Amino acid sequence: MSSERWIRLIAGIFIILSVALGYFQSRYWLWFTLFVGLNLFQSALTRWCLMEDILRKLGVTRAPAGAAGARS
Repeated sequence: MSSERWIRLIAGIFIILSVALGYFQSRYWLWFTLFVGLNLFQSALTRWCLMEDILRKLGVTRAPAGAAGARS
């Protein structure tokens, strides 16, 4: 799986988890949801993502342009 798909998966899990914790535990968990959303917004504008750097250090590679299974 490419780093882009991993980032989407991790962001989705973080958002679902923080909303659930905000509902069942404490509304302050919703600040984490805001943090994830702001990071997604920032990475769209700057093309830099901390999670991408972390995944690269863990050995996850980017999919080459035009790779099989890529959508146009």
